[in-house]
Amino acid sequence: VQLVESGGGLVQPGGSLRLSCVVSGFTFSSYVMSWYRQAPGKERELVAAMTSAGGSTNYGDSTKGRFTISRDNAKNTVYLQMDSLKPEDTAVYYCNALLNRSGNKFTYWGQGTQVTVSS
Repeated sequence: VQLVESGGGLVQPGGSLRLSCVVSGFTFSSYVMSWYRQAPGKERELVAAMTSAGGSTNYGDSTKGRFTISRDNAKNTVYLQMDSLKPEDTAVYYCNALLNRSGNKFTYWGQGTQVTVSS
């Protein structure tokens, strides 16, 4: 199982970045895909989530209206478009896959990609 994030980097406040997470080793289209982030000294928090077929999304309060999650099941890839970035968006961003089936929970994490918002 692999989840490989990319697209992080340094951006100025007000700028945009697009993160990608390419997965392999499991049936991507069956999993809820999410982005989380963790800033130094803070707990990991949900940024955005999307159901397996892409019909429903959920966003954290701090990213709603600025970030957009999407997925391409044909490419086994989930994206996070981040607009109007703020310094407080600085964190390591992690891709997560989740499947609940017959009382069993399957979850996988990527290694994370650093996003730094600074002038």
